[in-house]
Amino acid sequence: MSSLTFTSQRSERKSYGLPKPVPAYFPTSKKSILIPNFELYDAIKQAPRGLVATHEVPIRSGKAWKASKGSIVRISTPEGPQVCDFNCWEANSGFKEHMWASRTRQLHSSHVSVYDKLWSNLPYLRPLVTIIDDTLADYGPDEHGGRVYDLLGTRCDPYVDKLLSGEDVDFHCHSNLYRAIREFGGEEENVHDVLNIFQSTGLNEHGQYFMETCPAKAGDYFEFFCEVDLICAISACPGGDLSNWGWGEGAEDPEGRNAGDMTSVCRPLKVEVFELNDSATVLAKWKSPEPVKYKGNHGITK
Repeated sequence: MSSLTFTSQRSERKSYGLPKPVPAYFPTSKKSILIPNFELYDAIKQAPRGLVATHEVPIRSGKAWKASKGSIVRISTPEGPQVCDFNCWEANSGFKEHMWASRTRQLHSSHVSVYDKLWSNLPYLRPLVTIIDDTLADYGPDEHGGRVYDLLGTRCDPYVDKLLSGEDVDFHCHSNLYRAIREFGGEEENVHDVLNIFQSTGLNEHGQYFMETCPAKAGDYFEFFCEVDLICAISACPGGDLSNWGWGEGAEDPEGRNAGDMTSVCRPLKVEVFELNDSATVLAKWKSPEPVKYKGNHGITK
């Protein structure tokens, strides 16, 4: 922690004799969508599939692509540790329906893995993807409480960098994602809070967000099943594996933390899109989810 860091939160715990809290969002019946269909998603993971698209994502760049409902997407680290920021949108919504990090965090947890879903924003609120495989599923919590695939933080961006360092730096995940989605008509305002893939994060004793060096190795991957037609986008984070992270890259810093060039710890990412060989059989009992059918009017009477 920098000697300049201020936090309003104390690290010492106080005891008020309160009962241990339970998760606020929980299944209310045996048919709840929060209870995974283990048999279905295991079958999807194990079923024969064919490769339909491959995208190589160079260091410090972004890539957007389309994936049809019923397909499988794999994101991997072909050359070693590299953090990846992920966005997705329902492909036919004009970028209006997108992944909602905070609601996903409430419905599942601060970090996600196999069988968890990524949920969309209001007024839709449906699963966009279901995670079916993750080679880092057994990582964490580590000695500092770090876990991978977090929904706590968001993408790095040039605005906060300017705020903190005073420098104009173009290499950020926000900028990578924005450039990537322009191919499909996306605007800067369509970039949203991310899922941090291959990134180890947590909250320290003061409740402050921290990032650790990426634990991924060459060949690690993360797979999800597309519940709806999607536009997906990733950024190969310009911070690389985060082992040399700092604000204002290339700028002078009195504590010497921000002068380094992070390019040396950056590596490419790879995206593969698959389709099931026999989707009619494997997905016979699956149906693409529809938005929640709320029939009220928010208390508005006129």
